[in-house]
Amino acid sequence: MKKKKNFFYKNLNYYIRLNRYLSICGISSRREADKLIESGLITVNGKIITKLGFKIFFKDKIKYDGYRIYPEKKIYIILNKPRGVITTKKDEKNRKTVMNLFYNQKYRIYPIGRLDRQSTGVLLFTNDGDITKKLTHPKYKIKKIYNLILDKEINYMDIKKIKNGISLKEGKIKTDSVYYLNKYSKNQVCIELCIGWKRVIRRIFKKIGYNVIKLDRVYFGGITKKFLKVGKWRFLTEKEINLLKSL
Repeated sequence: MKKKKNFFYKNLNYYIRLNRYLSICGISSRREADKLIESGLITVNGKIITKLGFKIFFKDKIKYDGYRIYPEKKIYIILNKPRGVITTKKDEKNRKTVMNLFYNQKYRIYPIGRLDRQSTGVLLFTNDGDITKKLTHPKYKIKKIYNLILDKEINYMDIKKIKNGISLKEGKIKTDSVYYLNKYSKNQVCIELCIGWKRVIRRIFKKIGYNVIKLDRVYFGGITKKFLKVGKWRFLTEKEINLLKSL
């Protein structure tokens, strides 16, 4: 792991909790950092620390899994994900991943949540562990909106079934809203929901006899892909970042 410039703190005698430091370094959220500390993966000045609430100075040498870590500038990015790429940092089968789309991007970032290989649309990236936790934890109920094309027209009774709740293996899921995108093309629908179970939308429609042939996420926590071409990315604006932090 390459050495990172300390962007934030000039006073090396300033001290904070170890889990907060790990979050600032982009390693994880503070809650997940506690698990890393308890697992014995974090050392301070060569000593393994497993005590929660432990405080460190910025001049201390902090290592994660043997590598020195440093505070990072917080980065927030939106990608309009194309089809055929996998939402992961690396793929064991050497398939194309979303990380391959970031040419000349020097910061260490991670995708927030997932879109399956054949899905497109809004995918956010950051090295801010706290924001990642907020946008993916069920208790915050972050809204996502998807436009779908189905393999056949869906009737109103089946739309009503989805609104009333569909039972999947994780439990019963009720969507915030489901409606036709175009009254003349009843195989095109829009669905809004907060739950992020794996392939949840495809499974909802499969349960009542429909296959999703196109899934495009157009909205995530107030962020849209307006004016962003497929396969392209950009940094979030200050207004967008503040919006995510206020959720």
